[in-house]
Amino acid sequence: MITRIFLSILLTTILAGGAALAQNRRLAQNKVRTETIRPPAPDEQKFRNEGRTAAPGESAGKVPEIITNPARLPPAVAKTRERILAAARSGELLKLFAVMKEAPAVPVFSFSEVSDPIAFWKANYPDSEGVEALSILVNVLETGFVHVDVGTAQEIYLWPYFARTPLNALTPQQRVELFRIITGADYKDMVEFGAYSFYRLGIAPDGTWQFFVSGD
Repeated sequence: MITRIFLSILLTTILAGGAALAQNRRLAQNKVRTETIRPPAPDEQKFRNEGRTAAPGESAGKVPEIITNPARLPPAVAKTRERILAAARSGELLKLFAVMKEAPAVPVFSFSEVSDPIAFWKANYPDSEGVEALSILVNVLETGFVHVDVGTAQEIYLWPYFARTPLNALTPQQRVELFRIITGADYKDMVEFGAYSFYRLGIAPDGTWQFFVSGD
């Protein structure tokens, strides 16, 4: 008799424990199904466009429209372009640097660790004490441009349009424009590389100067 009572109590305890365990599992499963997992906000700095060479049309899947009329630029972008051109045409590196410092962050001018753009240009163009960089900048901004990566954090107005145009698709007239900026030897190297890789300049839609950089 005692044995039966003991077994009955033991069985009741086991069943109660099993029911509680099953209930806990159901609650845990429900929590997993209904809990909203929010990833941390992305670091916007990681999406900053630093002017690295992109294969022509890689972001949109097609070659973007080549725009030659500066009147089609948004007012903020047009204003920044004119300020950059005026500073570059002055022939004074300090004036261009002053425009660069107006941006929230100094526009990217090199993929190296150099922090002084004037010193960088003088080192790269010693025969002209860096002024050659200003001439290149003017030629770049006087070419056509493209509006790329529209609707993304990298949206940019980009000069010259060669940076997103297949070099083997250029017309004879466009190649003349290209050779105002690069040499024949440069062109040969770029064709082998697969994309234009000389100086390009980018301005964000809000007028922020983002980069003036060469290389890939």
